[in-house]
Amino acid sequence: MRRTLTALLIAAALLLIAPAARADDPPDPRFGAVETYHEPAMADAAGVGWTRIIFYWSELQREGPAGWNDFHAPLARIDREIAGGREVVGLIQSTPAWATGGTPEIGVPRGLHLPIDDPDNLWAAFIREVVGRYAGRVDRWIIWNEPDIRQGDYGALWEGTTADYARLLQVAYLAAHEANPGVTIHLGGTTYWHDPGWLPGLLDAIAALPDAGEHGYFFDVVSLHIYFKPETTLHIVGETRAALAAHDLQHKPLWINETNAMPFDDPEQPWQDPVFRVTLEQQADFFLQQTALALSEDVERIAAFKFVEEPARPPGFEPFALIRHNREPRPALSAFRVITTHYRDTQDALRIHRPDSMLVVLNRGAQTTRIMWSRTQAGLVVDLPALAGSAQLVTPDGEARTLTPENGVYRVALPGVVCHGECLMGGSPLVIVEDAPANLARPADLAARTVHISPPGDPLPDPQAVAVRSPAAPTP
Repeated sequence: MRRTLTALLIAAALLLIAPAARADDPPDPRFGAVETYHEPAMADAAGVGWTRIIFYWSELQREGPAGWNDFHAPLARIDREIAGGREVVGLIQSTPAWATGGTPEIGVPRGLHLPIDDPDNLWAAFIREVVGRYAGRVDRWIIWNEPDIRQGDYGALWEGTTADYARLLQVAYLAAHEANPGVTIHLGGTTYWHDPGWLPGLLDAIAALPDAGEHGYFFDVVSLHIYFKPETTLHIVGETRAALAAHDLQHKPLWINETNAMPFDDPEQPWQDPVFRVTLEQQADFFLQQTALALSEDVERIAAFKFVEEPARPPGFEPFALIRHNREPRPALSAFRVITTHYRDTQDALRIHRPDSMLVVLNRGAQTTRIMWSRTQAGLVVDLPALAGSAQLVTPDGEARTLTPENGVYRVALPGVVCHGECLMGGSPLVIVEDAPANLARPADLAARTVHISPPGDPLPDPQAVAVRSPAAPTP
C-alpha cells in the first residue's frame, strides 16, 4: 500500500511540474524507457513513448514446444502499456534447456540450420508462435540481446558463432513474416566496445546467406547500447553507419535501446566498486546530453535502461533505474521529463561542436530548443543569440525561469566539467526554449560566443545569469 501511494504521489508531482499535455496529444514515440510496466501510471506522467519487454523463450515454453505460459507476458500488461500511448517492443532471448544441446539460456537452438518449415527447427516454430500470438499488440521484435559479447566475458548471452547468429536472425525474419506480414525485426542490441568488428563481421556473414539482399539482410533496425560517455555516441553511430554503407544498407534506422550512466553515490543504493564514478546529478546530465546528441545524429529512437529498479539490485551493485525500488525518483527522472517536454516534436537538429562547448539546436517547428554544456573543467559564460523576445531556461531538475535578451543575446553561465578520476561527460547542461522557429541553415545565427572562461575552482561571474544547480560533492 505504501509503495502504491508513493508511486501515485510521484506521478501527480510529475504532472504538476510539467506543462500539461492535451488529452489527444500522445507522447513522442522517440523517447522510451525499458520495462515501464512495473509503474505504468508513472510512465504516463513522465511521457514515455515506447517501452521494451523481454519475452524469455525459456519461460514461455518451459517444458516443451506444446506448452505455453500465458502468465509470463500477460496481454493485460501489454494492453495497459498501449493504453498509456507507448509502443511495446519485444526482446526475445533465452533458449530453454530442452531446445538446445548447449548451455541453457545462451545455447544455439536445435535444428537452427534446418529449413524453416521443418518441425525440428525449434526456433522457427517458436518464432511463429510468439509473433502470431502477440500480433497487433507487439509488432517489433529484437532478436536476442548483446550477441556481440564474447564467450568468457561477463554478461555473455549468446553461445553461438557470428554465423550462428546470422542464421538465427534469418530464421526469425522469415518465420516472423509468415506469422505477421507487418512485423519489424531489430538486430540484437550491440555493446560495440566488446567487439568493434562484430557488426561488420555479422553483415559479411549475412551477405553469404541465400536471398539476403532480397530480404534486406533479414533485419529492419539496428539496435545500439551506449553507456556512461555521451560523446562516444558520435563515434559509435559513425562506425555503425560506415559498416552498413559497406553493404549498401545506410538507409537502415538506428535505435539506442539502452543508455544510462549509473550513479555510485545514491545513498539508498551505493555502488561499492564502480566502473566509472558518476553522481546522481551527473546521471541526469547524461540523459540530457545523450539524447540531444542522438537527435543530432538522426537516431530514430532512444530509451533509458531502465524505468524502475525492479527487481531490487543487491546491496553494493550499480543502480540502473530512473526510479528506485521504493518508488522514489532519482534526479534523472526529472531530466527525462525535460526531454519528453522540451525535446519532443523535433523535426531536425544541428550540432555545433567546439573545443570548449557543445551546442545542439532542435528545430521543433514553432519552437526551438537549444541544449548547451561546457566541455572543459573551466566554467564558461556565453552569449547566445536570441531568436525571440524571451526564453525559458530549464535546468536538469526541471526548474525554469524566464530569460530576457540584452542587445540581442542571452548571457548564461555553463558549469565546468566535473571529473571523478575520469572526465566522462560535459558539465551540467542548460536547456533554452524559445517560441520561435530556427533556421538550421544559418548556424552563426544560433551559435553561442564564449565571453569568459573561469579557471577551475574560481566562482562563475555574473551570478544573476546562473540558473544551474551546483554539482554535488561525491559521497566518500
